[in-house]
Amino acid sequence: MDDEAITLVEHRATWRRQFLEQQARLAILLQPWLAVPPEHIGSTAVPGLRAKPVIDILAPVASLAGAERAIAVLERDGWLFWPRDPNRHYRMWFLRPNAAARTHHLQIIQHDHPDVRALLLFRDALRGDAALRDAYAALKARLADQYRTDRNAYADAKSDFVRSVLHDAGVVPSRRPVG
Repeated sequence: MDDEAITLVEHRATWRRQFLEQQARLAILLQPWLAVPPEHIGSTAVPGLRAKPVIDILAPVASLAGAERAIAVLERDGWLFWPRDPNRHYRMWFLRPNAAARTHHLQIIQHDHPDVRALLLFRDALRGDAALRDAYAALKARLADQYRTDRNAYADAKSDFVRSVLHDAGVVPSRRPVG
């Protein structure tokens, strides 16, 4: 999958609106499979946090196997499915409009999977603690410079920080935590 360079920008008030637009669309498109409404996750969901300008969305479904039928529905709506995702055993991962110019990421995960809770707890920890948010922002800035063209290395390098935050909240993520 082609990729674009990692560029962090100041938090934008428009990110919430962009999420709400997609949340409304996804609530309709994924209605047969959703367990709860889609959630805004990731750095764009944290006011005051610099981020890649890509809206991350979590769609918790009643059954991941049952939601397989949503792939075609989402592809017709312009979402690109990543069938070779190394985490495919517990999620379906999509982006839009294309890998070289992303605006949105979508993770479909079964609602009772531990990573659903981990993704939400990490977001909420950053929203609720300015010092933690600032420490994460500094780490992200350093790593974005270091791994400008390697998204996997950038994400991997954030793992210890994310894991520490989740550990402090009493959660052990089941895989590389995404933050």
